[in-house]
Amino acid sequence: MNEPSSFDDSIFSEHFTGSRLPNKRWSMWALLLVMVLVLLVFVIKYHRTKPTKAAPGLTVVSTAVRNKNVPVYISALGNVVPTYTVTIKTQIDGLLMNVLFKEGQLVKKGDVLAEIDQRPLLAQLTQYQGELLRDQALLDNALIDLKRYQVLWKQDSISQQTLATQEALVRQYQGDVETDKGLIQSTKVNLIYTRIISPIDGRVGLRLVDPGNFVQTTDTTGIAVVTTLNPATVIFNIAEDNIPSVLPQIFANKKIHVQAYDRQQNKLLATGTLIAIDNQINTTTGTVNLRAQFENKDNKLFSNQFVNIKLLQEDLPDAVVVTTAAIQHGSKGDFVYLINPAHSTVSVKPVKTGVASGDDTVIEGLTVGQQVVVDGADKLTDGAKVTIVNGKKAAPGQLGKKPITKAELTKN
Repeated sequence: MNEPSSFDDSIFSEHFTGSRLPNKRWSMWALLLVMVLVLLVFVIKYHRTKPTKAAPGLTVVSTAVRNKNVPVYISALGNVVPTYTVTIKTQIDGLLMNVLFKEGQLVKKGDVLAEIDQRPLLAQLTQYQGELLRDQALLDNALIDLKRYQVLWKQDSISQQTLATQEALVRQYQGDVETDKGLIQSTKVNLIYTRIISPIDGRVGLRLVDPGNFVQTTDTTGIAVVTTLNPATVIFNIAEDNIPSVLPQIFANKKIHVQAYDRQQNKLLATGTLIAIDNQINTTTGTVNLRAQFENKDNKLFSNQFVNIKLLQEDLPDAVVVTTAAIQHGSKGDFVYLINPAHSTVSVKPVKTGVASGDDTVIEGLTVGQQVVVDGADKLTDGAKVTIVNGKKAAPGQLGKKPITKAELTKN
């Protein structure tokens, strides 16, 4: 009976030892799980309490609202008109012998431009001088006879009719002599006309007649055209609504400045003053013509050239201006992105624009010193955060984008 009891104890001992090993493994896993949970809680708590760095905003360039004296101009399209334009024409009929100017040459008053054959006139002058000698001799002889007749008439040796006839003959010869002198003088003047001179200072145009042609006073084209462009004038017109702002200055003899620009309005060609205004309004166009004069020392104005005119209307002293590029256009009107320096954000600020002066525009709704976005506003919205890069050179294509952070750079 003792052996079965011993067998049962051994079986119980093996069963007891085997059941303790699994419990020990579960205890280790439970401990490891608790440690992981504690570590996870610590990490979450650490990240919550650690201060986070604000995310960078969109990169923009700003500009300040400022004061500026702004001139107000009236824009118009003008045509350059020479101060003087003279068509050089012959004053006598004859053969054109020489053309002494070069096309496009600057000439002075009195310069000889062309010569006409003067040989026929020289021959004519000789003829008239001979006729003068003949008629002068007849007059001298008639005067001698008149003195003799006067003595004989006093002696009652000739009739009154004979004396009167002799006196008439003397006056006839005197008339012939004066006629001969006039013909001679006229021929000498025509000889002067054989040398065609410039009546003004200016630039001569293209040659219209070649040497060897027979020119006449009835020719309409002339030999050349000389224009004076120093100074030059520009005729332009303005709307009748602008006349009241210009007339008082003209009547007060105030010097009104005028600027002439090229066709693209990019290059200033000359600066001058207003010298005249027409006396009536064109009822068809509702405009009035004005004339401005320019020194044109650099010869940038050319005859019949079209130019853009800016007539100074008034000056706006200490006007509030902002760079034109800062002004945005929306369905509700013009606005700017106003920078809030305290929070590095922007807000939409409606504004009212005025006249433009160069790169600036007169504006209402802002105060001097405020900062507005001038570049990088493409992706901005009201309240957006921004990073201002004034004075720094932004990378191409980075304006209006978020800067790359150090973490993003390391990740890439």
